Amino acid sequence: MRFQALGDTIITLPYLQSLKRQYPDTTLHLFTRKEVDPIPGSIILFDRIISLGGKRNAKVQFLLSLVKMPWLWSTRYDAVMDLQNHKFSRIIRKLLWTKAWVEFDRTSPISAGERTRQTIEALWDWKIPLDTAFKFKYKTDIAHLLNSHGYRSGNELVVLNPAGYCASRNWPLQSYVAFAKLWLKEKPNTQFVLLLLQTHHKKSVYIQSELADRCINLTGHANQTEAFEVIHMSKFMLTEDSGLMHMAWVQGIPTLALFSSSRKDWSAPQGSWSYCLDSSDLECGPCGLATCKYDDNRCLTRYSPDFVFNIAMQLTKSSI
Repeated sequence: MRFQALGDTIITLPYLQSLKRQYPDTTLHLFTRKEVDPIPGSIILFDRIISLGGKRNAKVQFLLSLVKMPWLWSTRYDAVMDLQNHKFSRIIRKLLWTKAWVEFDRTSPISAGERTRQTIEALWDWKIPLDTAFKFKYKTDIAHLLNSHGYRSGNELVVLNPAGYCASRNWPLQSYVAFAKLWLKEKPNTQFVLLLLQTHHKKSVYIQSELADRCINLTGHANQTEAFEVIHMSKFMLTEDSGLMHMAWVQGIPTLALFSSSRKDWSAPQGSWSYCLDSSDLECGPCGLATCKYDDNRCLTRYSPDFVFNIAMQLTKSSI
C-alpha cells in the first residue's frame, strides 16, 4: 500500500521490482491513489493495481476503500506491506487480517528508498537490491512527442528540472542556462528537455529563450508516463527536489540533485549513479523553510555552474 505523493510512490518501484524479479511466482498487488497509478500501471510489475479516487482527502479515500473491502477479503492475501504507514493505511492493514505484515519506517534519518528496502526485507528472509531495469507494457509515440517539439535525430537528451516547490529550493535559472552551455561545449550533440508542470511555465519560457533550439520544452505537454519514458531515454538529469527527480534515479539515470532546505537523509536519490549537493554542512541547513531567512539562498547559490558541471561530468563518466 502506498497512497501519497507521486515521488514517494515511484521510490517503491525498483525495490518491488527486485522482489518480483527474484520471486516471479509472487502475486503482487498495489493499493494506491488513482492520481499516482499511471506509471506503476505502465510497467511490467504488478499483477493488479487497486486505485482509489478522492485525491488527497483521507476521509474520502477511506470510504472508497471500504467499498473495495469485500473484494480484498475474497483475495485472501498472505501478507501486507504497508509502505505508507499512516492512520488510514493501518486501519486497512488491520481489516485485511493477514498472517504477516510490515509497516514503513516514517521517522528514521535515512533515505526513503533505504527505508522501503528495509521494510520489504523485514517481511521475509530475502535481500532486495535496487532493480532499475523497467520494461514497459505498451508502445507509446514518444518519438512523435519529441519530434513535434524540436528534437533532432541522433542528439542525446539531458533533463533540466528547476522544479523545487518553493523559493528556498530553487537554483538560479541563469545557473541552469550557464550549466547547459558548459555541457554543450563538452557534448555539442545534446538537447535539454524540460518536463515541468504548467505552474513552472515562466521558468520554461526563460530557459527556452536562452537555449533556443537546444531546448525541448515539454512543459505542460507530457503526462506522467510520457515523462517517465522521456527520462528513460535521457543521459543525465540535473534536478531540484521533486517527483521528477525520483523518476530518474529509479531508472538508473545519472542524477545530480540540488538540495537546499530539503533533508538529504530523507529524500536524496539513491544508487552509485546519483549524487546530492545539500545544505547539511551549513549551520542554517537543512532549514525546511519556504523562504531563505538570509534572502540569498546561500545553500544553493554557493554552487557555481562550473562546479556543478564538473560533478556532472564525473557522475556521467562513472555511470558508463
